[in-house]
Amino acid sequence: MSVSVLGSGAFGTALAISLAGNGPVTLWSRDTDQARQMQKSRENALRLPNVALPREITVTSDIKQAVECDAVLVSVPMQQLRKALQEHASVLVGKTLVACCKGIELSSGLGPISVIRQTIPDARPALLTGPSFADDIARGLPTALTLACSDADLSQTLQSELTTANLRLYRTTDVVGAELGGALKNVMAIGCGAAIGAGLGDSARAALMTRGFAEMQRFALMRGARSDTLMGLSGLGDLVLTCSSDLSRNYRFGLSLGLNRPFDANTTVEGVATARAMSEIATTEGLDMPISGTVADLSSGAYSVAQAIQTLLNRPLKEE
Repeated sequence: MSVSVLGSGAFGTALAISLAGNGPVTLWSRDTDQARQMQKSRENALRLPNVALPREITVTSDIKQAVECDAVLVSVPMQQLRKALQEHASVLVGKTLVACCKGIELSSGLGPISVIRQTIPDARPALLTGPSFADDIARGLPTALTLACSDADLSQTLQSELTTANLRLYRTTDVVGAELGGALKNVMAIGCGAAIGAGLGDSARAALMTRGFAEMQRFALMRGARSDTLMGLSGLGDLVLTCSSDLSRNYRFGLSLGLNRPFDANTTVEGVATARAMSEIATTEGLDMPISGTVADLSSGAYSVAQAIQTLLNRPLKEE
């Protein structure tokens, strides 16, 4: 199976590096100068420095060249996914499109597979998600991910073809559960980062992770997900990783809130938009989602860290 990756950020580049162990890969960058520099220097110095690009990778800014393949991995931020697909819809018609992003689209409340279906109806959509950091994948460290696809036959084909020496893929047909697990854990990571930054300690982080996971399950089951999916790599696995490592952008953003320090505005923090979307949907559906709502208010500046803490601690006592 021939493969290309659309998006030359850290994660897209890391996936291309890992997949290069299986054969030729095309890595597409919208920036012509960046593509030319990466092809020449054999390094993504901007997003993934000090990691060499294997010779099996061809970097290009020519979208038509990039999609001359069997499967296209789309590695762009969730809030940019629809625009990217619309921009290149004419060359993506009928393609197998594997979304490699996590989140809920703020404007629609939809996950990546649903956005693909709306934007390019005749595409064959799938989702690659789970506990992973770009640097680990690029350096060949073992990583397990979830491949979600409602088409069981396509899922098996993609699982076989996209598994690499260091990437082990587990498949599921529960695309809703996989979408939401990868999205909602980012919200909890912001809360955990804020707790650690504010000096609340590891016990507070454990409480936020546990009660946050309960919210994730509550929300996902309401949207039709299976509970076992949330217990897997795309839910609990990703939650544990993202809430416990400062390699996570969402965790680092929360940490900056807790420390009352500025955060790099150029860094994508998917959990901010997801918290807002999740909170709005929960209000409409009458779901009790206190952590998500508090993270949304904290991220927007409506709450200080002290106010967020008091909001959660002053809630009525209840059974677990």
